[in-house]
Amino acid sequence: MPRVSPRMAALCQEHGWSWYDLAGNCRLEIPGVLLIERSGKEPVKVQPRTGANLSTPEAARVVRALLAPENANQRWTQRDIVAHFADLVPRVPAPSLALVNKVVQHLRDQAFLEQLPNRGFRVRDYEGLLQAWRAAYRFDRHIRRPYFTLLQGHALKDRLRALDPKAEGRLAYAAFSAAELQAPAVRQPRTWLYLDPNIEKEFQSLVEAKSVDSGENLIVLIPDDAGVFYRAEAGSNRVACTNAVQTYVDLAHAGGRGEEAADAILQQRLKPAWSAATT
Repeated sequence: MPRVSPRMAALCQEHGWSWYDLAGNCRLEIPGVLLIERSGKEPVKVQPRTGANLSTPEAARVVRALLAPENANQRWTQRDIVAHFADLVPRVPAPSLALVNKVVQHLRDQAFLEQLPNRGFRVRDYEGLLQAWRAAYRFDRHIRRPYFTLLQGHALKDRLRALDPKAEGRLAYAAFSAAELQAPAVRQPRTWLYLDPNIEKEFQSLVEAKSVDSGENLIVLIPDDAGVFYRAEAGSNRVACTNAVQTYVDLAHAGGRGEEAADAILQQRLKPAWSAATT
């Protein structure tokens, strides 16, 4: 190969594969007989960087589609990914084909994807891709607004459901509140929501919510992109909650016991789905 990246070298070692690049860097092994390892030589020709930035809302749409448990082990083409967004409910804008090309090339270079015949590909390393997106994800781009309401229990749930009875992406349980439905592990007193900014006034009125500086029991997140509603999980007689992949990255950045709650989502929802689809 012209150049072997550190990640690709680690992947080769993990699988017991020998490798050699054009600069003379290598790891050649015959177990119990021979081991030749050489590194540090400058690559003969450095491949240009693809420039894909996984922190952008548009790139995140592609990554969510690849990681969503509902899509596990799916064979994709770049055009498939664009077309995939056409019939989604709630509706999420499709990424451009040029953007998909850039992201897919980047993920292939990082060995997160495996190439299939006829320009196809599928995810090779789900957890590795999830952690790469988690590292790039910008939770701080969502506007966070604290509210207080006297409504509790079923009264609050019914008012929230009235805001989006057809699960059209107007609001969704997020972070800790989504996790309580998907993989209960951490209890906390606040209700977390993603809310379409176009219905915030309606929300304030229907839920009798007042903006506060402290003592909030509602955390409203105004999303930077409708992608947070991608494949939101609808429920019977309740507001939808974010997809488990979205729940995971939000919890990882939410503070408090978010890391613990995120790990429960990973172990109880994501890993089993990925594993079941690939066996």
